[in-house]
Amino acid sequence: MEWLPPGWCPRIVAFDIDGTLTDENKRLDMHAVEALRQLEDAGIPVILATGNVRAITYGLWRFIGLSGPICCENGGVLWHPDWDEPLVRASGEEAKKAAEWLQSQHSEIDARGIQTNAWRESEWCLFKDEDLRLVTSSIKESDWSNLDVVRTGFAIHLMEPHLSKGSGLELILKRMGIEASELLSVGDAPNDLSMFAMSGWSVAVGTPFADVRDAADVVSPYPNSATIAPLVDAILAVHSAQEL
Repeated sequence: MEWLPPGWCPRIVAFDIDGTLTDENKRLDMHAVEALRQLEDAGIPVILATGNVRAITYGLWRFIGLSGPICCENGGVLWHPDWDEPLVRASGEEAKKAAEWLQSQHSEIDARGIQTNAWRESEWCLFKDEDLRLVTSSIKESDWSNLDVVRTGFAIHLMEPHLSKGSGLELILKRMGIEASELLSVGDAPNDLSMFAMSGWSVAVGTPFADVRDAADVVSPYPNSATIAPLVDAILAVHSAQEL
């Protein structure tokens, strides 16, 4: 399996969390955790780039022992301990109002959405099993037509159009003085497409989303988090060879 371009080693790696560092049931893979620690030990910082909220992302960042910034809520919230404060790039109030309006028009939609909305700062998430076509078409014809509707394997995100993992990572890399060409990104869902597009190299874990497979430079033969350990082994092999 050729994971990387010949002789190329990323300077920094961004990983999605749900479905990438976890299995399909959102159970964290301890082999993936150990692989991330190996990257950090080799001096390759890890960024968590996720649709999840800052509270959960920080917990993983802290207990795995990572050094890179975190990119939460699809680029809506960026944080690193060396920064004066988190960068919150949007208010989630309009997205929440849009969800409430959706429920008023379609009673089958649950505006309360997923549990982590309790901590969301820049967007709002509906349950993944809501009718995506209905949500998308209704939002398009509403007072909130400016919002993007993005489905992942775990939620439907209502978000400001300037938010994306890619735009969030661009801001992070600028602060770090790292070029996007030096970034490897790893993900599984449509909200990862923007970071695939701006990265030097991208890897899709085994995923049911055809557009994600088509956009990635490499598609893993392994499902979800089972990708991470062999991918990291390949990165470290190139890194070690370059240090000789």
